[in-house]
Formats: sequence, structure tokens, C-alpha cells
Amino acid sequence: MAPIPGSGLAKGLAVTLRTMTKKTVTAQYPDAQPELPPRTRGVIGLFEENCTVCMLCARECPDWCIYIDSHKETVPPAAPGGRERSRNVLDRFAIDFSLCMYCGICIEVCPFDALFWSPEFEYAETDIHELTHERDKLREWMWTVPAPPALDPGAEEPKEVAAARKTADKLATEQAAQAEAAEQAAQAEAAEQAAQAEAAQAAQAAQAGQAERAGQAAQAAQAAQAEQAGQAGQAGQATPEAQADSSASAPTDPPATPPSGPQEGQS
Repeated sequence: MAPIPGSGLAKGLAVTLRTMTKKTVTAQYPDAQPELPPRTRGVIGLFEENCTVCMLCARECPDWCIYIDSHKETVPPAAPGGRERSRNVLDRFAIDFSLCMYCGICIEVCPFDALFWSPEFEYAETDIHELTHERDKLREWMWTVPAPPALDPGAEEPKEVAAARKTADKLATEQAAQAEAAEQAAQAEAAEQAAQAEAAQAAQAAQAGQAERAGQAAQAAQAAQAEQAGQAGQAGQATPEAQADSSASAPTDPPATPPSGPQEGQS
């Protein structure tokens, strides 16, 4: 059936008439944020853990606004007798949004899901050089990337979410281990301080005991000296009396008679 002449024009005018009868709504931006679709192309976020420095995004970018620097490192073998491996380590990942045309080719060609769209769009700058976002800034945009909707209720968890959770769990485990080690160190230090305090108290008690024993010995020595002095005093008083008694009781010897010699004239 051939179309009726002017039907297209009529349909267009009908849309215009329906729109004219609707109430006009003004978006109160920036006081009220607009409701954007979850896959809005606002800014690109970098999930650094997934980046292997394959350079596909930089080579495929039509504006050449992606800058990547890296170096190689040797990884020791995972098992004894294994072979060493070399891997690329990311040094710099930057996107110049003053050149980016938001085509999304870099996100599509990334084989390891390291780049994602974020609906954030408020990153205007007064200096054009500030529109070159380094990897730290791109990593911050990752926290604004909405979670992809599940295909069905029994679908598996998205691998980027699983990788992010794994990294977060690893960091939490490391922090818990550090906190536990710090707590153990604090407990050991407190126990050592308590042992030192007990040792100091024991030393003070030993010194006090020694001082007490020394005082007792000094008192005993003083008492012995006093006793000896008393005995010596008593002995001194008894000596004159004994001498007087001995002199009174001693017998008186008769005077000695000189021996008589031979008389003269005796034969």
C-alpha cells in the first residue's frame, strides 16, 4: 500500500503538538544533579591492576592522547628449578582530555578490562594542562564507575568487581596483620616494662633487706661493745679491793738475821 502523501508531515506536526502541551521543566543545575544513564561517556577511569602495558589503547587512539611509560622487571621463578620471567611494570598512564573525543575505542580494544567509562563530567579546568589526568587521577575515577548490570539473577560476579574485592581484601589482610603485629609489639613492650618494674622493686627490696641487716648488725656490735665496756668497768672496780684483801691476808716475814761469821780466837 502506497503511503498517503503528507503522512510524514502530519506525524511530525503531531509530535510537535504533543510537546507543546507538556509542562516545561527547567533543570536546576548545579543545585540539582542531572539523572544520567549509567553508561554515560563522562570520563575514563583506569583499573591499574589489570593493565599489562600492551599499548593497544595508545596505538588505537585516533587522537594520540594516551601516554604510557613502562619498564621491564625480572620475576624470580615460582618454583625451584623454574625459569625467570620478565614483565612490564607501568610507570605512567595519562590521558589528555583536551584532545580526547570520547570515541571509546581505547576501552573497546583493551583486552584486560583496564579502562572503563564513568558518568562523571564535572572536571573542567581553567588551565588546559590540568586536563591531562595522570594514573592517580584516573584511578580516582574508577570509584565512580557504576557496576555493570547482571545478565540474569544467576550470573557470575563481574571480574573487575572480583578483582577490586580481591585487592581490597588483600589490603585489609595486610592492615590487620600490621595492626596485630603492632598490638603484639605493644604487649611485649608492656610486659618488658612490667618485668623491669618488678626487677626494680625486687632490687629495692633486696637493698632494703641489706640495709636492715646492716642496721641490725651495727646494733648488735654496739650492744657487744657496751657489754664489753660494762664488764671492763666492773673488772676495774674489783681490782683495788682484791689488792687490799690480798695485802691484809699476807703473813709478815720476820727480819732476816745476818749470818754469823767465825769468831776470832777460836780454834
